[in-house]
Amino acid sequence: MIASARWGAAPLAPQMPLLTAMRSLFPAQVAVALTDPGAPHPAPWPAEASAILRAVPARRAEFAAGRAAIRTAMADLGWPAAGVPMGADRAPVWPTGLTGSLSHCATLCVAALAPTSQFRAIGVDLEEATDLPPDLILQICTPPERAWLACQPTAQRGRLAKLIFSAKECAYKCQYPLTGTLFDFDTLEITPDLDAGQFEATFTRAIGRFDTGACLSGRFVIEAGLIGCGMALPQWGQGRG
Repeated sequence: MIASARWGAAPLAPQMPLLTAMRSLFPAQVAVALTDPGAPHPAPWPAEASAILRAVPARRAEFAAGRAAIRTAMADLGWPAAGVPMGADRAPVWPTGLTGSLSHCATLCVAALAPTSQFRAIGVDLEEATDLPPDLILQICTPPERAWLACQPTAQRGRLAKLIFSAKECAYKCQYPLTGTLFDFDTLEITPDLDAGQFEATFTRAIGRFDTGACLSGRFVIEAGLIGCGMALPQWGQGRG
């Protein structure tokens, strides 16, 4: 399993359970790197910096931490360091030959990268493991998802709704490089398997080459107060997906 054991300039030992958990979301060929947005990081490269010229300090720190995580993952893959600017759609523009995904919360940034020779696309999402507000459940969760939540222990429903939200974000990020399509939360329906730490994201309508009923498979972990979701689509003929 390829992953980074670095957190900024300091060893990652106190966060090793979280690193191990995030690594478990992906196949061994995917590089995973973590950074702390509260720690100092190198300035973004010139091609990247234009995306945050007017950003507030917190956003600038988050951006720098994310790009540091990306370049650490590149190094773990044996890939030369390269700039990753933000496209007009605000998605990272990956160097030719690489695909990846990036996510962050207040305390952590995560980057997951892999060669396009092996994977079509990757999705990763990170959220605080807090309850999703009830009004957002109605906006984010489909009727079948809400029916599933109603069968779960009352005290866990809000956090499991946040898991559904994170899984949708992960699957959306994974499909976007392949379809270039924006859509609402009800376009994907999540079926979690809590015992296996897995989920299925099913398209409720056709999007690009994904037909209605097409499923994307992902994994999730809940560790150290965070929810992490990951998904990797292998190239055609190299496995499921």
